[in-house]
Amino acid sequence: MKILNTLLSLTIVTSILKAQNPEVSSEDFSSRQVHLDFHTSEQLENIGEKFDKASWQKALVDAHVSSINIFAKGHHGFSYYPTKVGTQHPNLGFDLLKSQLEASHEIGIKTPFYFAIGWSALDAVTHPEWVIKNKNGKSKKGDLIQSLNAEDPYPNFTWELLMPEGGYLEMILKQTEELCKNYELDGFWYDIIPNNAINYNAYSRAGFKKAGIDVDNDLEVEMHHVEKLKFFMASCNAIIKKYHPDASIFYNWSTHMNNSNTFKYKLYEYNTSYDLEDLPTTWEGYNEFPLRAKYFSNMGKPVTGMSGKFHTAWGEFGGFKYPNALKYEAASMIAFGANVNFGDQLHPSGIIDSETYKNIGSAFSYVKSIEAFGPGGKQVAKTGLWMTFDNHTEQAASLLLLDTQTNYVVVNNLKDWSDLELIIIPSKPNLSAKNVETLNQFVADGGKLLILGEGALKRDRSGFALDVGGTYLGKASYDVDYTVVSEALSKNVVRSPFLNYMPAIKIKPDATVKLLASIREPYFSRTKAHYTSHQNTPYNLQPATHPAIYRDGNTMVVAHPLDKMYLKYGAQIHRELFKNTLDALLTTPMVRANLPSSGRVNLLHFPEKNRYVAHLLYAVPVQRGVAQVIDDLVPIYDTTVEINLKENIKKAYLMPGNIELNTTKSNDKMSVIIPKFTCHTALVLEY
Repeated sequence: MKILNTLLSLTIVTSILKAQNPEVSSEDFSSRQVHLDFHTSEQLENIGEKFDKASWQKALVDAHVSSINIFAKGHHGFSYYPTKVGTQHPNLGFDLLKSQLEASHEIGIKTPFYFAIGWSALDAVTHPEWVIKNKNGKSKKGDLIQSLNAEDPYPNFTWELLMPEGGYLEMILKQTEELCKNYELDGFWYDIIPNNAINYNAYSRAGFKKAGIDVDNDLEVEMHHVEKLKFFMASCNAIIKKYHPDASIFYNWSTHMNNSNTFKYKLYEYNTSYDLEDLPTTWEGYNEFPLRAKYFSNMGKPVTGMSGKFHTAWGEFGGFKYPNALKYEAASMIAFGANVNFGDQLHPSGIIDSETYKNIGSAFSYVKSIEAFGPGGKQVAKTGLWMTFDNHTEQAASLLLLDTQTNYVVVNNLKDWSDLELIIIPSKPNLSAKNVETLNQFVADGGKLLILGEGALKRDRSGFALDVGGTYLGKASYDVDYTVVSEALSKNVVRSPFLNYMPAIKIKPDATVKLLASIREPYFSRTKAHYTSHQNTPYNLQPATHPAIYRDGNTMVVAHPLDKMYLKYGAQIHRELFKNTLDALLTTPMVRANLPSSGRVNLLHFPEKNRYVAHLLYAVPVQRGVAQVIDDLVPIYDTTVEINLKENIKKAYLMPGNIELNTTKSNDKMSVIIPKFTCHTALVLEY
């Protein structure tokens, strides 16, 4: 496809090719970060007039902050410095950006610049031709905005979405260069990159025609859209690196798992680090972050977890998450190998809220004591998770692993599989021919597969893509079914038929496989014409001809989507069944801990320091109203941790506190007992 026309010089265009995969050293990255929102409309007066250097510095120092994202341009479209390209906020009388930067640099704190891209209200109003339109000529929020009267309540997170191309891209690049020339900046944090919002406005349609794109060919249009986004990001990178070679660069929404183009086209490659925006209270929950951290940590760049100080989400003035929750979230980010970032929002007056930074400081104080044992660590495990790049399925499989305290790695982008004993294939069919070849070789080399539901099917579901010791017969005949386990899978599972809220696919197993669980089908599906009792129909007394679980050599097949079923219904019996299948295959996990279901375990390796670190976490989020809340951090006593590592462990101790532990050995397995921990502890294993 033709490169888009821009005002970039030939030198910059040439350097774009070198800017696609920028690097920033992990050692130079900040472990304790704040993202300071500052979206202020023209209806607010005296912007920043109460900014006080001493108060700013005291709040950040007391909170142990090492980096803070400050605003060059916000969602209302205004800039917070004197600009010849953009529009300075009409009620700002000085260079607030410079004041914040200099006050921070004076005390050794980095200040990446925030710059809004997709949401910019002023630009949407003054240049409606820049607003993204769908095929029907409608904008994302246009109808909603126009339907409201002046005094109607305005919905949260309601902005028109803009595409960085044409005149808008020209402005972004010029303003980026203006900032690079005028400030000793540490980096850029670009927000709201419209990865999935294909643009069909007049300018974009003209671009399709010029590039020879059939507007009705969805794939061609999507690829052209992605090319434009990559050109935008590469162009920004080239400018930034020209003036500030060591600057950090991040494009938000380029690491979100619910954006399909993120992984399909690797839109995250233009970042120098991977910032993972997870607001667990009201957005993704507490189980989204570990999976994302494991995926992105395989790419050799710093990873940062992003949460907020708010009770709900961004833009909440006066909302407070309490210190226990902040501590758990911070410890979790470190435990899964990431730096820590908490979001705040500055008051329009410029006054920094001291109470907010007391709360953040309580978490960052703990981070200081453990940060040497998290960020930069290599994720290691015997168990691997194969990602299908369907966010729902991934979250389901990850939850089963987290709730069974199964330490795991994501294998799709993992270069070295030599440590792996087992790979789990979730229940969404998405295997390419190359994937099948890779997985077949893994099994041929002695590896094991645990396949859930439809995970081994071809993408068109016409049959199995992998050799699973059976023939695919089709989908279930009934709305539910029941499992009866054999003795081999009966630990903590009843031997009578138990309900599956999602029925199994039908498989005819080969004669040589080992049957481990059978199926009882209901007498009929529950319909208006055929129903009995309040909910599901009871089971037939005779087993079905297709099995629930069987094993063919090193491959075990679970015909039910245990992952999706557990995510939706949360039945412990399905989790225990999953654990039994896992235990039947996984003989030597690197680390195992007898924690309650809400406990979390993650193992990191620091080969340059000759140590492993097993992180243990425990807290119970409670859904209260619109938010998941962590109130109480209760102590956990006498946790046994079993370790199976190839290195000879010479010393085991807990951090923080540097408390040495006695180790015992039995059948080549080493174990330690952690007498007590609250919220988090790091078990350091030196060799």
